[in-house]
Amino acid sequence: MCNLYSLLNTIDEMQEAFGIEAANTRLGNAEPLPAIFPRYFAPIVRKQESGIRELLTAHWGFLMPQVSKKTDKPIMPKAVNNARNDKILVSPFWRSSFTQRRCLVPASSFCEAKGLNPATYYWFGIKGESERILFAFAGMWRRFRGLYRGELVEIDTYTTITTTPNELVRQIHPTRMPVILSGGDYEQWLSGSEEDAKSLLQPYDADKMLIVQSGEGLKSDHPFSKNPG
Repeated sequence: MCNLYSLLNTIDEMQEAFGIEAANTRLGNAEPLPAIFPRYFAPIVRKQESGIRELLTAHWGFLMPQVSKKTDKPIMPKAVNNARNDKILVSPFWRSSFTQRRCLVPASSFCEAKGLNPATYYWFGIKGESERILFAFAGMWRRFRGLYRGELVEIDTYTTITTTPNELVRQIHPTRMPVILSGGDYEQWLSGSEEDAKSLLQPYDADKMLIVQSGEGLKSDHPFSKNPG
């Protein structure tokens, strides 16, 4: 299950990869993100009502309001950052987002930990000519309105979707991995039918992936000081 990933690519690279015009990019002066954790804000790609793709930042994790069992007062909402591919059509929590609000989550690598005290962190990427190939997770988004971090907010949130692991990831995390989409599948994911979109929720080809670096306590992806596993 992915709880940590990186995005080291530039805005220009994202615009080119996802077919987005500068006028539809709302990232400001975005910097590389070597470590993205749940509750962080990071870029996503989604479609406007007009059908045009836009690039914007959103909060990683659908927010679920909670109340204290002791006081019955609101406490920090739970952030749900992963959705299982076998649950998205049967769970009311996910279904409307899957049918109406799918998105792409740009990434350069993702991390899984193995062992404890200390854990070894393995960063997975896509094979290619450059150091970190830009790719996208299958994601969903929705709007949250409510109390968060002591304030009333209205923010966009997103979650990534997980599937069974391929042969490479299974060595580190035996149960789940994020769904990685090929470039030719972006439009099908964003605009296809439920069945067309569901058909993409498969493990990515292990032969097209690699471990870009690994190490104890390596909670950030630094491509120029990699320690291959």
